[in-house]
Amino acid sequence: MMQNLATLNLSTEQLAAVDTAIAELERQLSGLVALSTLDKRRAAKLGEKSEFFCRQTLQMLQENPQVVPPNLNVNDAIADLQARDALRPRLMRLTRLLERGNDTEFALGSDAMAAAMRGYGLLKSVSGREGLDGLRKGLGSRFSKSRRTPDEEKKAA
Repeated sequence: MMQNLATLNLSTEQLAAVDTAIAELERQLSGLVALSTLDKRRAAKLGEKSEFFCRQTLQMLQENPQVVPPNLNVNDAIADLQARDALRPRLMRLTRLLERGNDTEFALGSDAMAAAMRGYGLLKSVSGREGLDGLRKGLGSRFSKSRRTPDEEKKAA
């Protein structure tokens, strides 16, 4: 039985529409930042457990401006939290779409490879009779194992 995990036929018009939509997302989300691993490691984290603390503290500071030093911009922090709240559901949708896209890409490649493997098996069975032996041997190089050098043998042991 042939494997068929996915079938996807996108027209030129559909691909153009997808490219246009992605370009528009990139334009609309041009304010997104890319942080280095070091920046992420050094930054304060707002996890599930600390979110309530963060919201309550910012609300308390906003309600009591007399205790806020001039170098602490509470309004900016509240705006950051509101922007995060607005962005989060959209990122969740994009993440789900990306996961489905990655799974579909995998499935399409797997379907193609399964068909190629089946075809190679057929080629092996008829290659001597149909003058396809050279082609079969060339394709068979995909399965050949390279010999280890003496240094690689020592490292493996």
